Amino acid sequence: MEAAGWQVARLVPSTAVVVCGVGNNAGDGFAAARHLHRWGRLARVCCIDPERVDGPAGVELAALRSTGAKVSTDLSFEGVDAVVDAIFGTGLNRPPGGRFAEWIEAINASGKHVVAVDVPSGLDADTGVAYSPTVRADLTVALGLPKSGLSGEVVVVDIGVPLQAYAAVGVEVGPELFGTRITL
Repeated sequence: MEAAGWQVARLVPSTAVVVCGVGNNAGDGFAAARHLHRWGRLARVCCIDPERVDGPAGVELAALRSTGAKVSTDLSFEGVDAVVDAIFGTGLNRPPGGRFAEWIEAINASGKHVVAVDVPSGLDADTGVAYSPTVRADLTVALGLPKSGLSGEVVVVDIGVPLQAYAAVGVEVGPELFGTRITL
């Protein structure tokens, strides 16, 4: 999550709000927020339900809070140029509902530059299905490998997985994959 957060943060173009769900994608978002905070580019962090965040994502949330950054349960785009979408990651396999769907729709209506963490929230990374609603990202920072269904501008970033680990599961990855902006 630390490597993912740093890679995402370095690609956020301006002052941002980081919008988090409750799972591991949120952990990547909290790590990105910590770097943005350190660089003076974090306006705020909004989390759907911080009390539900646990495991590695909970560790990242605690690290973020230790910097003095506040986490709000109220979504606001005031005073920002960019939104970091860290609501859902690769585990989503059904349409977002309730408050999750409301926040995705609000991101889409915000008119802000949207950077998605790994996949735009609402996209099923296994099948490539874009559920309703799905975040319309201006840039997706794909962590380690591109995912099914990505479209628009995508940057695949290295998060420290050894090339041998990819090879061990039958995935051929060369170092040229990382860091190039592509449009799908």
